[in-house]
Amino acid sequence: MATETYDAIVVGSGISGGWAAKELTEKGLDVLLLERGKNVEHIKDYVNARKAPWEYPHRGFRTYAMEEAYPVLKRDYPLNEKNLDWWASDRDSPYTEIKRFDWYRGYQVGGRSLLWGRHSYRLGDLDFEANARDGVAVDWPIRYADIAPWYSHVERYAGIAGSVEGMPQYPDGEFMPPIPLNCAEELVAKRVRGEFDGKRRIVHARVANITRPLPGRAPCQYRNACWLGCPYGASFSSQSSTLPAAMATNRLTLKPWSIVTELVYDKDKQRVSGVRVLDAVTETTTEYNSKIVFVCASALNSTWLLMRSATDVWPEGLGSSSGQLGRNLMDHHFRVGASGRIDDPAVNDKYYYGRRPTGFYIPRYRNVERQDRDYLRGFGYQGGAHREGWTRAVRELGVGGEFKDEMTRPGDWQIGATAFGEMLPNPDNRITIDASRTDKWGLPVLAVDCAIGENERLMRIDMMNDMVETFEAAGVKDVSPFEREYAPGMGIHEMGTARMGRDPKSSVLNGWNQVWDAPNVFVTDGACMTSSACQNPSLTYMALTARAADFAVNELKRRNL
Repeated sequence: MATETYDAIVVGSGISGGWAAKELTEKGLDVLLLERGKNVEHIKDYVNARKAPWEYPHRGFRTYAMEEAYPVLKRDYPLNEKNLDWWASDRDSPYTEIKRFDWYRGYQVGGRSLLWGRHSYRLGDLDFEANARDGVAVDWPIRYADIAPWYSHVERYAGIAGSVEGMPQYPDGEFMPPIPLNCAEELVAKRVRGEFDGKRRIVHARVANITRPLPGRAPCQYRNACWLGCPYGASFSSQSSTLPAAMATNRLTLKPWSIVTELVYDKDKQRVSGVRVLDAVTETTTEYNSKIVFVCASALNSTWLLMRSATDVWPEGLGSSSGQLGRNLMDHHFRVGASGRIDDPAVNDKYYYGRRPTGFYIPRYRNVERQDRDYLRGFGYQGGAHREGWTRAVRELGVGGEFKDEMTRPGDWQIGATAFGEMLPNPDNRITIDASRTDKWGLPVLAVDCAIGENERLMRIDMMNDMVETFEAAGVKDVSPFEREYAPGMGIHEMGTARMGRDPKSSVLNGWNQVWDAPNVFVTDGACMTSSACQNPSLTYMALTARAADFAVNELKRRNL
């Protein structure tokens, strides 16, 4: 079996893996970056980025054949003709649902950094102290002060557009000018702030779309086509940002089509010596050696890899000595909120410029200053306002010149928002390996057993009613609540299953993201999360990865790894 040796190996090339590759190479390490899927080159491989709807055979929508081939992906928006090639195949990579779990994956260089919604928020001490305060799960081993400098580090490089708000539960950061609210959102935002004394606040969403140039990247063009690949580099992805930086060091080796099937554990040294890799095309196996390994394959796949490693020492896998490996799976529960109509002389004759790639955000306000609800934690909202277009006439089936003229004019202003709520860590929400099923390459698949609990169900009542109350207080007309079907996984924010903690008896990782059982292995993607907060988590993965990389290099220099 052929072997090659590197200073560091990074498994996965998405948001966390890209940051690991950048930080480690820039600190002088020779790095092997392994990606299970195909290569995607920046700009060249964004084949649909500039296509018009009529250039797609099915106008960008889905077909019955696609629904048959993608039985999980069809449950929500990811199944479409425009970027189907960037979503993992349900047939090639199946999994077992003990309870319904919608797992939407991106298996290519860049992973889901090419597909994410780019909302980028810091967690604060309200979040890092929550488990200890509430007596839930285990305490985070870090506090906001430990990670704040690393939030700043990644924000400055990635480019986050946002506004400073001065809200303790919504920590400020290093921002580019925000993507502005449109006139209708500004109108509603002003009224909301007045009605709720500034405690409920509609603000600019903080997003990883740059509004000022960065090296090799141009500002956002207001195309709202980020999920097709941004040829301008305005949208943060591994391709537009971290991988070019890593490549520039001449210390990065990138190998796509490389499925890491096991971390090779040295029982004598109590360290991982490298990885075993299956070539996804030739199905040959190769081993690569390294001093350290960063596991960044996304939460569930990273834990799958740990579960398959060192099983001769720990039957449940590397990191399982605490009994917590695979447990405490979390997502953000959402698809509940309200919508309505804005009819006001101040905006009825106004429109907006371009197609923004974002909208507004309402930071958490429940259970902030004190515990005042019958559930723990809280939620934030993401939403936007727009004017109806010609599609509002589809159901009218109108004819005639007057009708056609009317359809060239903007329709009513509409506004809506959906809440994203925190899901408590629960050891019964877990993943295991289902050895009775295999994927295309003969590898055992994951079984997922996860559901929301009573705390989340109680929270969802407020998530809907509060949005109605907020809009009505701001003068929005015809406000209607909604609660659409939700199952864990739909938020595409899977977290937990290899949590950080203060004690090896109750956690998989320590405060530097090291596996307690093998300190030269670092897990810095969503698997490491000890609780979920309600904010989108990707910025936290970036910061934790940069922090862990700095620590790992210093520990190598001290010969501690």
